[in-house]
Amino acid sequence: MRPLRPGPDFLSRTSSVWIFFALIHSGFLARLMPFILSGGVLSDINIYRGWAYQALNDGIWQGIDTAWVYPTGAIVPLVAATALGPELYQLTWFGIFTALNAAGTVALLRRGAPHGPRAAYWWLAATALLGPVAVGRLDGLTAPLVIVGILLLAARPVLASLLLSAATWVKVWPAAVVLAAVITCRDRLKIVLAGAGLSAGIAVVVAVFGDLRNVTGFLGAQGARGMQLEAPLSTPGVWQAITGTSGAYFYEDKIINTMEVRGALSGEVSALMGPLLALAVLGTAALVAVGLRRGARPGPLLATASLALVATLVVFNKVGSPQFMLWIAAAIAAGLALDAAGDWRLPAAAMLLTAALTTLVYPIFYDELRYGLNPAVALLLTLRNLLVVGIFGWSVRRLWGMSRRTAGSPARAGLPGSA
Repeated sequence: MRPLRPGPDFLSRTSSVWIFFALIHSGFLARLMPFILSGGVLSDINIYRGWAYQALNDGIWQGIDTAWVYPTGAIVPLVAATALGPELYQLTWFGIFTALNAAGTVALLRRGAPHGPRAAYWWLAATALLGPVAVGRLDGLTAPLVIVGILLLAARPVLASLLLSAATWVKVWPAAVVLAAVITCRDRLKIVLAGAGLSAGIAVVVAVFGDLRNVTGFLGAQGARGMQLEAPLSTPGVWQAITGTSGAYFYEDKIINTMEVRGALSGEVSALMGPLLALAVLGTAALVAVGLRRGARPGPLLATASLALVATLVVFNKVGSPQFMLWIAAAIAAGLALDAAGDWRLPAAAMLLTAALTTLVYPIFYDELRYGLNPAVALLLTLRNLLVVGIFGWSVRRLWGMSRRTAGSPARAGLPGSA
């Protein structure tokens, strides 16, 4: 019997993907073990635990009894992580994260055949490179849900819509994927009705047990924020603060635990970001609709539209938290599985480098930047932001190419059940 040797055949096996999955998540667990043994938690999970036990012990439910920075549905995973008690909150959170990541990996393997293993390996590598923000933020739970939702849209549009809508009620960003699905999929009515039904159910719960106005409370909380340090369009302000020009400086908002760029034109830029983001989303969505009308293949169009709209939310956002990179990574992973004929090597490679730079900036050298105004770290952040803009540009350029096809293009191929 010949020994098992790593090679193309070995790497293409589903079992090999799961070995890689186990290695990645064992690494996460090893890193988290000091927190688990001491009853501590990583990063923002400390805030999550506080909100969860404020709900269970004091009866104050964020997003229901009071306005919140997150959509109301975010309270569900926070409370679910209390299943083993406060001392094991980190372990339970890791268990939820691992289970959802496993679901995302299964979806990539099943829906992406024969390219599923490649997409799964890529997703797991991106998750590993993003490390702390993957396992320590709510976005690490919503990203695999989005992957599953995108890959289920053709076969199970109602279930896919429910998953994407549920993810949206945890963090807003999956709404970009819902928009892409509504534009590109033939079953758009089912998608809209399923999402609307879930949203109505959440609104009823809030109205019965709290104050209905809190359903949209997160919109006001986000609107009041300034230009965050890591946001792509904050890059000029970052360099102004470092070089001491134009009166720009870094400000720590301890209430929401962020660093912002203040002074110079930051106030004016911040005020324009809302309208600019809305216009960018509308423009990108219009490009998707034109591509559909001119005969773009539905699978590639959905994949590219999801990436373009998600990247739009990152590039034109005044908030630039490092976990936003998970949004883009999820869209690329789905694209690698869904659009087998497309050449996604450029955004995939750029995203892996983006993930590595993101982790170098936060958390590794973040204090050197925010307190030490270190230009070397600012350069890393600038390169990261340029890569994000580049990924956005790639997706828009691809959409533009799809929108230029004539109605006489070859017959549509791709996802059954798509328009």
